[in-house]
Amino acid sequence: MNKDFWKNKKVLITGHTGFKGSWLSLWLWSAGAEVYGYALEPSTIPSLFNLLKLSEKINHHEGDVRDLAVFKQYMSSVEPDVVIHMAAQALVQASYIDPVETFSTNVMGTVHLFEAVRVTPSVKVIINVTTDKCYENKEWPWGYRENDTLGGYDPYSNSKACSELITAAYRSSYFNPNMFNEHGKAMATARAGNVIGGGDWTKGRLIPDIINGFVHEEVINIRNPSAIRPWQHVLEPLSGYLLLAEKLWEKPEIYTGAWNFGPYDSDAVTVREVVKYLAEQWHGAQWKIDDKVSLHETKCLQLDISKATTVLGWKPRWALTRTLDSIVAWQQAFISQDEDILDVTLSQLKDYEIRMK
Repeated sequence: MNKDFWKNKKVLITGHTGFKGSWLSLWLWSAGAEVYGYALEPSTIPSLFNLLKLSEKINHHEGDVRDLAVFKQYMSSVEPDVVIHMAAQALVQASYIDPVETFSTNVMGTVHLFEAVRVTPSVKVIINVTTDKCYENKEWPWGYRENDTLGGYDPYSNSKACSELITAAYRSSYFNPNMFNEHGKAMATARAGNVIGGGDWTKGRLIPDIINGFVHEEVINIRNPSAIRPWQHVLEPLSGYLLLAEKLWEKPEIYTGAWNFGPYDSDAVTVREVVKYLAEQWHGAQWKIDDKVSLHETKCLQLDISKATTVLGWKPRWALTRTLDSIVAWQQAFISQDEDILDVTLSQLKDYEIRMK
């Protein structure tokens, strides 16, 4: 991350009240950016956004990307330089329960994003954050590349594939890189792996669920223990988004398109391995395998990050064990209240920045 680049840049983050958006907002704030956030209120209690008191540090605005008129007016009033779109319904299981909300947020929310960008001349860089689940999953034992077929079995995954297609359509129709001198906007999509880290209380995600069970000294039921996922600390993809934005600003004709941000292959491991390691670090924790039939979930999912490492110059910094250790340390600090959680979060952020040098 080039802090000189971000200092005083006006950055609009949609979905800034979520777990991932909160880490990004804090990071950009610490770099001296002028951060604007547009999102619904935090969806969990407690929430990282409120714990870090981010509403006092950034320009916080509650709004719904599904309301086009209001969103367009807000973006035009802010006049941001960079837009990072993270507002989404982000859970597979929730998408089965309410597919209409999932598609309206993830599909039409993307359309509204680009419609707002079209009427805001100040915007130079747009990054649409999607997911590793946007690919048509064929249970391959190797990672998916950016040019592999899009798909999505469940409503969430499918909605994110749709978001990718919408981005491609707007890029071709309105923000064509070959006509950059006319429109002045560079855009890309970012597909991250399974993002984990301290401060996530989202129900239905593996790490928050098992940490919550550990805290309450409950025996944790683990579904799909053999499922393989590309686990990565939240700062890993965020560092990729920020580097990508910097590159898009400098050479838009080269860096537009889709980008994978995931761990090295060695850190794409099973659910069982992750749970076992966390239980060993959290002394006294217990877990068992849940044999009940659940909703469809992908068995094997990995990302090929060759494009990001060779073309963008990005690479993962933290091994999975370092990531899991940081989660345990963060959550235990939160529970004990021996340290200010803002200081703990900033300390982990600083440790990561050191590895980036």
